[in-house]
Amino acid sequence: MDPANENKPLASSGRCPICGKPSSLEFKPFCSKRCADVDLNRWLSGGYAIPSVDDPEDKGEDDRED
Repeated sequence: MDPANENKPLASSGRCPICGKPSSLEFKPFCSKRCADVDLNRWLSGGYAIPSVDDPEDKGEDDRED
């Protein structure tokens, strides 16, 4: 009998968000270490940053002009 902490799903579901190949259990949700590293690089380099626009009406007390 296998210990409970070694149970793994029999099949992987979904596709790799980087290349679209079927995902691997070892690198889920990615298909390989390469795609996981590509995603990490995108996070670290700001590729997934959400652009924002400063609203001039939302100035706080510290940002007021004298």
